[in-house]
Amino acid sequence: MRTLIAIPVFNGYDALERCLSALASTEIRSQARVLIVNDASPDVRIAPRLDSFAISMGKSKPERDALPVQVRHNATNRGFTWNVNQAIGARQPGEHLLLLNSDTIVTDFWLDEMLATIETDPKIGTVTPFSNNATICSLPDFSREWPVPTQPERERLAKALASSRAAAIDIPTAVGFCMLIASSCIERIGKFDTENFPRGYGEENDFCMRARGAGFRNVLCPNAYVAHEGGQSFSDEKRALMEAGGRRLLALYPNYNDLVADWIARDPAKARRDEIATRLDAR
Repeated sequence: MRTLIAIPVFNGYDALERCLSALASTEIRSQARVLIVNDASPDVRIAPRLDSFAISMGKSKPERDALPVQVRHNATNRGFTWNVNQAIGARQPGEHLLLLNSDTIVTDFWLDEMLATIETDPKIGTVTPFSNNATICSLPDFSREWPVPTQPERERLAKALASSRAAAIDIPTAVGFCMLIASSCIERIGKFDTENFPRGYGEENDFCMRARGAGFRNVLCPNAYVAHEGGQSFSDEKRALMEAGGRRLLALYPNYNDLVADWIARDPAKARRDEIATRLDAR
C-alpha cells in the first residue's frame, strides 16, 4: 500500500536542508510520495529550496524508483494542525499517512520497517520509530533529549535495529516528530482537532487518544530509527502554547498523565533498548 509522506515546514532552513538531504540519499523499497507544505515561511530561502528539491527528486532516479515530491506554499501561516489536515485531505483512497517533522533525519529503510510493523495487526493505528529525541521512544533511554548521532552512528543504529526485528511495543501515544497513521485509522477517526489545538502542541496526543478509544493501538516500531533535532530552547510563546495544549489535553482526557506514567514505570521498551545496546557494544 502506498504512503503519503507529509512534511510541514516553517523556517528552520539549516535543519530542513539536513532533512531533505537524508530523504534524497536514503533507501526505501515501499511505494511513497511526498507532500511538503510551506506554511508561509518568512525565510526567503525556503520556498525556492523546496521547489528545487521537488525538481531534483524527479530527475534523480529512474521513474520506477522515483519518490515524487509535491510542494504547496500557503499564502498565510495556518499552523501545524491545519497543515496536517491539509495532508489528510490530500491522501488518495487507502493511502497511509506519514507525518515527518522538517528537523528529522531519516535512515535507510526507515519507512519500510514502519510499514512492516503497521501491517502486522489491522488494529495498529499509529507507529513511531526509535529516535535520539522522542520522549518515550528515545534511544538509548528517555531520561533526556540525546544529541543527534553522527551519520556513521545513525547507520549502525539502523542496521542493528533492522537486523534483529522485534514485535511492536504498545505506547500510550505516538510521538509526532515521525508518526505513521494507518489509512483505516484516519478513515475511522478523521482529522486532527484544530479547534482545541489550532497551533499544535497536543494535537497528535489527542488523535491517539481518540484512536485508542476506538480500539486502535499506538505502537513503537522497534526496528526503525529516525533522528530528531528538536527544539533546544523554547520561546515564551511556544512555552505558553505547550502549557495551553497540555491543559486542553487533560480536560479532554483526565487519565492521560496516568497512562503515560504507568507506561514509564513499566518501561516495556527497556528489553529492546538493552538488546540493541548490547549488539552495538559487541560490534
